[in-house]
Amino acid sequence: MDLKFTDEQDMLRETTQALCRDASGMDVVRQMENDPIGIPEKLWTGMREAGLTGIFVPEEYGGTGLDLLSCVVIYEELGRALAPGPHFGSAVMSVLAVREAGSAAQKSALLPRLASGDTVIVPAWLEPDRGYGPEGVQLEARRSGEGYRLTGVKRHVFHAKAASRLLVLARTGKGEDEIDLFLVDADASGLVFEQQKSMASDTQYRVTFEDVAAERLGAAGSGWQTWTAVMSRGIVLLAAFAAGGAARALEITVQYSKDRQQFGKPIGAFQALAHYLADASPVVEGAKMLAHEAAWAHDQGKDTRRLAPMAKLFCCQAFRDITHMAQQVHGGIGFTLDYHIQLYYRRAKQLQLNWWDSRHLEELIAADVLDRQDVRAIADPFAA
Repeated sequence: MDLKFTDEQDMLRETTQALCRDASGMDVVRQMENDPIGIPEKLWTGMREAGLTGIFVPEEYGGTGLDLLSCVVIYEELGRALAPGPHFGSAVMSVLAVREAGSAAQKSALLPRLASGDTVIVPAWLEPDRGYGPEGVQLEARRSGEGYRLTGVKRHVFHAKAASRLLVLARTGKGEDEIDLFLVDADASGLVFEQQKSMASDTQYRVTFEDVAAERLGAAGSGWQTWTAVMSRGIVLLAAFAAGGAARALEITVQYSKDRQQFGKPIGAFQALAHYLADASPVVEGAKMLAHEAAWAHDQGKDTRRLAPMAKLFCCQAFRDITHMAQQVHGGIGFTLDYHIQLYYRRAKQLQLNWWDSRHLEELIAADVLDRQDVRAIADPFAA
């Protein structure tokens, strides 16, 4: 594995660092908590001007067409800053879905506007108490003339009120994988939005579809396959976000342990706390390396069915564990609103639950481990 970053990747890191420093400080993160729209105007404008909204859009459609490792570099910095907004949902998940499944006409119509940031499209896929697998998609898509009509409920739809369109997973038949992707105008008749409150105080909505007009994205019956392929790349970026957040949370805690005095000396001088901080350091580095390896393997055309879920599982656990330790080092004041560490702690736990959660990731890893073991046993029944 060659993880020597190129000059372009180093420049991407520096550009994202500068943008987050200028437009996504902790004051901005706090302002966006429970905001009904959830887009910091200065940050989103900066992303558009820097080309960050087009990182996955091919150059022929006005984007930069970066590889996954370059995008991981960007997402580490976004994680360090806890950068709010719809970038992941629109510039990553929706762009990849259109790239993967869209017709030539749909790509021409959507990708340039997604690349420029003029259009925001966010996914709507999770349903109340139904899980992350294909059986969890029960929202009904009914054929109506040349289009479709959607009926059902989605929740945990991030930045739904900021979007011009929703990317919806809906069921077209009773078969497990009879699922398609649909595009729905956010101002379509029959849509009902209800803002949800979350641990991270981020911008989420419950969206009810009451016989809503929709346009299918891609070929019939391709929705779940497309979504799985897109998720497998998206979770690597979430892993990088978590690794960046964990690194920054540890830096904040180390500095606090130097500044906070007790019994005439910094609390970091006490062995118990010093060990906590020392133990956290290799975990952070391990998380970064796993996210980098997953992205590098994907870019090299290697199989990442196991590595991508491993990256999100480990990085999100590291983020959660390190912020939990940070709360302990800060003591009771760490969870008060005056301290930034609670912002990291709440988002760490939320990120474990978002998109594919820990249990689903473990199931994906276990299935891959067991399937490959079975293949080896068949190929060589006498192998140990």
